[in-house]
Amino acid sequence: MSETCPCGRPLPYASCCGLWHGGAPAPDAETLMRSRYSAYVLGLEDYLLATWHATTRPADLQLATTPPPRWLGLTVKRYDSTGTDTAVVEFIARHKIGGRAERLHEISRFVREDGRWYYLDGAA
Repeated sequence: MSETCPCGRPLPYASCCGLWHGGAPAPDAETLMRSRYSAYVLGLEDYLLATWHATTRPADLQLATTPPPRWLGLTVKRYDSTGTDTAVVEFIARHKIGGRAERLHEISRFVREDGRWYYLDGAA
């Protein structure tokens, strides 16, 4: 895949989220959040679950919905390091489901354990 990464950074997928989807640890919480958005776009449920903290992770995400969402874009509003191993990312993800446009505006919390960042939870 040589097209621009779905996360919104002006890089090819292979040089951006493809690295994190391939197993490399994301260097910071914003990068992890962007890679998780790309994983939603690409339907990578295993990656989403693996990067979700064990204390809050659902059993599955059931991404195979009908009709599937069409992801339109991501805007990162704010990234704050709140400690050595904690961070907050505020973002807006836009998508359409069955022709109806929707926006997910979330403030997400992340934690780093053993050198890896994990999504903990978020509030809309």
